[in-house]
Amino acid sequence: MSNFHFLSSALMFFHCFMVTYAVTTRNLTTDQSVLLEFKHQINDPYGILIDNWTTSHSFCNWIGVTCGARHNRIVALNLPNMNLTGTIPPELGNLSFLASLNLSGNGFHGDLPGELGHLSRLKLVDLSFNFFTGKIPSSFGRLNQVSDLVLSNNNLTGAIPHEISNLLNMRTLDLASNKLYGPIPSSIYNISSLRKISLSLNSLSGKIPDDMCHHLPNLEALYLGTNELSGQIPATIDECRNLQGLLLDYNQLSGSIPRRIGNLTALTELYLGGNNLEGEIPWEIGNLLNLEIFFAVDMRLTGLIPTSIGNLTKLREIYLGPNFLEGEIPWEIGNIHSLEIFSAPNMSLNGEIPHSILNGSSLKAIYVMLNHLSGKLPDIRSDSNLEELHLWGNNLSGNIPESISNVSKLRNIALMANSFSGHIPNSLGNLKFLEELRLWKNNLTIETNSNGEWSFFASLLNCKYLKVLDLSVNPLKGVLPTSISNLSQTLQFFACGDCRIEGTIPMEIGSLNNAIILELTNNELIGSIPTTIGGLTNLQYLGLSGNKLQGSIPHDLCGLKGLYELSLDDNELDGPLPPCLGELTSMRKLHLSFNKLHSSIPFSLWSLKDILKVDLSSNYFNGSLPLEIGKLSVLQHLDLSMNSLSNDIPSTIGNLRDLQVLALSSNRFHGLIPTSISDLVSLESLDLSENNLSGVIPKSLEGLRHLKKFNVSLNRLEGEIPSGGPFANFTSQSFMKNYALCGSPRLQVSPCKSNSHRNSKKTLLHVLRYVLPIVASIIIVITLIFVCTPFKKKRKSTNSTTIEDSFPLKEWKRISYDQLSKATDGFSGGNMLGSGSFGTVYKGILFDETEVAIKVFNLQLEGAFRSFDVECEVMSKIIHRNLVKVITCCSSTTDFKALVLELMPNGSLDKWLYSNNHFLDILQRINIMIDVASALEYLHSGYSTPLIHCDLKPSNVLLDKDMIAHVGDFGIAKLLGEGDSMKQTMTLATIGYMAPEYGSAGIISVKSDVYSYGILLMETFTRKKPTDEIFAGEMSMKHWVKTSLGNGIIGAGDSGLLEEDDKYFVVKANCISSIMKLALDCSAELPEDRTDMNNVLSILKNIKRKFINDIEDD
Repeated sequence: MSNFHFLSSALMFFHCFMVTYAVTTRNLTTDQSVLLEFKHQINDPYGILIDNWTTSHSFCNWIGVTCGARHNRIVALNLPNMNLTGTIPPELGNLSFLASLNLSGNGFHGDLPGELGHLSRLKLVDLSFNFFTGKIPSSFGRLNQVSDLVLSNNNLTGAIPHEISNLLNMRTLDLASNKLYGPIPSSIYNISSLRKISLSLNSLSGKIPDDMCHHLPNLEALYLGTNELSGQIPATIDECRNLQGLLLDYNQLSGSIPRRIGNLTALTELYLGGNNLEGEIPWEIGNLLNLEIFFAVDMRLTGLIPTSIGNLTKLREIYLGPNFLEGEIPWEIGNIHSLEIFSAPNMSLNGEIPHSILNGSSLKAIYVMLNHLSGKLPDIRSDSNLEELHLWGNNLSGNIPESISNVSKLRNIALMANSFSGHIPNSLGNLKFLEELRLWKNNLTIETNSNGEWSFFASLLNCKYLKVLDLSVNPLKGVLPTSISNLSQTLQFFACGDCRIEGTIPMEIGSLNNAIILELTNNELIGSIPTTIGGLTNLQYLGLSGNKLQGSIPHDLCGLKGLYELSLDDNELDGPLPPCLGELTSMRKLHLSFNKLHSSIPFSLWSLKDILKVDLSSNYFNGSLPLEIGKLSVLQHLDLSMNSLSNDIPSTIGNLRDLQVLALSSNRFHGLIPTSISDLVSLESLDLSENNLSGVIPKSLEGLRHLKKFNVSLNRLEGEIPSGGPFANFTSQSFMKNYALCGSPRLQVSPCKSNSHRNSKKTLLHVLRYVLPIVASIIIVITLIFVCTPFKKKRKSTNSTTIEDSFPLKEWKRISYDQLSKATDGFSGGNMLGSGSFGTVYKGILFDETEVAIKVFNLQLEGAFRSFDVECEVMSKIIHRNLVKVITCCSSTTDFKALVLELMPNGSLDKWLYSNNHFLDILQRINIMIDVASALEYLHSGYSTPLIHCDLKPSNVLLDKDMIAHVGDFGIAKLLGEGDSMKQTMTLATIGYMAPEYGSAGIISVKSDVYSYGILLMETFTRKKPTDEIFAGEMSMKHWVKTSLGNGIIGAGDSGLLEEDDKYFVVKANCISSIMKLALDCSAELPEDRTDMNNVLSILKNIKRKFINDIEDD
């Protein structure tokens, strides 16, 4: 019986053993198959798992796998930072004994399998720094043993599942840097075991519960930065007494910083910046004696920086701005010997920089730019660890201390936009680690050698890491040295704009092989552009505008294949554009305005399909625009104004859908305005003025809803002005001086007639257009046959001019003597405006109520009849915004001749200069003289045959209602034949304004007008006539101005313009000085020594631009 029991028990044990063995074997097989499936799902670039995870040995010995000692089941799968990619198979949820899963720092993607929620033994889940997408599975709420759930730095979306609050043993919840949104489940704040909550860098919303710290007594880190949280910081935040890190930055929190935050004495990191917090920084902040980082930027904080911050002796980094803090920087901050970074930019801090801060032994960087700090820059100790010095945009003054050169670790010096003066220390070359030196916009100078070259550059030879050198807007003067070639081969940014540099650009500039930006704008550089610049193959920006560079644009620049922006405007460059510029396919901006470039625009330029801005204005380009201009599909700004371009505007211009500015004014375009312009849906400014465009303004332009500026004045347009869309906002200035525009009375044009009348008028126009020329031709032939012979006889036999009077101006619509007499009340004295060289000017009102000026010639004066014919011929052929327009003429009798001119309601420049009831400020005078220069430049260069005015003086400069100047009185203008540059005349101009060669020998040329312009320029800014009684004997106006320039311009300038208590006295004095120098150049004794009006106009515009910039900068 006992044997039976023994055998029975043995059988039972054997059965249980076999069952257990079978289950264990099956489970072991399952674990292995899961891993093999996992291996199959991933990409292993280094082959680590491929060679190791094989069935030839136990999976418990595989890399990253840990098995339990008792049952050999997998308890840990840790494969961090192994560059693995792929997806996680759901079979991983079958590793039922798994307690630790760490796949961080790899490239896994796809959704997180919900089956992972079956792993009830998991304590650590770290899947951070991968590319997982989708939502966090709600099944993770069943991982009730987990203590650390780390899913940060992925692309997870959706809301945080509320089931997460079931993880009552959790110590770390890290979901930062994902794309989670929605409110944070409030129940999470009830997990009392939590030590760390990290949810930063998501889009989570809602409020932080006021009682949060009641339930989280052990919380050490609360990271909620960069979300969309609102509400206030809990007033009871100090109940989280173990808190070491508090990151609430860049949310939408409001209210003030709680004073009780000062009770968190364990705090080492405090980030509050980027919220809507306001009020003062609480003094209690000084109680956080363990604080190492304080971040409170981009808020609405006011008041002073609390001096208690000086108690934070462990503070390493402090960031306080931008805010609205004011007052001085507390010297107590200098007590923080551990301080490495002090940042307080863009506020209203004033006073001096405390010496103790700059000389802290640990300080590595100081950022206090854009404040109101003043005083001198303190000396800095030589053993300083300072690397970054950013003090720009303050009111600091005095010299840059030599001691700065002893701070051997300095990498970045930014002192721009202050008032530093004196020499730039030559010893800066001692800073061997210097990478950036920015000193622009100060009053700094540079020591020069005997050749006028800068000695400063030689000292930079030791700065092997220098990348940025910006010395712009300083009165450096002198000459760029050839030692520029010694600058660091690492130099990428070199800028010396507005530095009054003279001389030529040295060829050695081509040694800056790594230069990306090269800017020498607004200096006084002369000579040609060095061809060596073409070797700077890394260059992306070349700025040489605002100088006096001459010669042609070198073809070598076409080697700058990476060039993004080329700025050569406001120089004296001439010649054609190099066609190879069309090969610079990286170029996005091209500025070549205000030069003397000529010939046609290279066809290749229109192949730059990615260019954004082209400005070729104020040159002498001719020819037509090709259809290929429509290929510049991303062009935003096109300015071709003030050239000599002709023919039709190509219809393909409508392809430029991104175009915002189109300026084609002051050319010779003719034909119709293309209707395709209405396709320029982004257009904001359209200027087609001063051309010969005809036809109607396309009504389709009403659809340009972004159009803000529009100008088609001074053309030959007709028909109704559109009234819809942006046209409702345009004024009469946009349409003035056209052929026959009609529309609203507010536009100062005639009202449009009815449709029936318009249709009959169109029929009549067609008849006139096609029939009249044939009839007119027949009449002309017959007239010539019957008139020519007696006409010739009359010329020989008599001075009677009845037929001659009418023939040259036959095409004009004449006006009768009776009409003019009625318009002027019988030429009454009350309507007399003034007296000119050959007659009297009256104000008149014509039958259509048009106000005009009527110039009646005195036929008793010698040359008066000739003056009439010349003036009619000259002025009938020219139309320019700065020339008085001839409306019609009258020659109805042998003893009466008159011109009907456009009325200038503001009278003459003479009246404004010498009347006690009028005054012109400096900018108005500059504008007037630019207008006069534009008129003369047009007369001298606008036609193949130059036109000379011969009698330029203040009474011949008339001002319209907008104070725009118009040059009038061509009574003694001479029409030069082609090829002539000079003529002799016995006609006298006005004494004091005439050129020497004119007065002595009657020799005139375009340079005679330039002389008169120079005298007029002096008179305009001194308010003294050249015939003033003080100018007697050897003391002429020119001599007086030249002497005054040597003694300071104050004695020469109009006292009304220069007052010593004027805030802008220096700026105005410098401006007038530049103008007087230009005036002296214009009035040189010999004609060949005088500049031409093209240069005068360019220089005067540069003077105006500099004046406006200097006023704005002050």
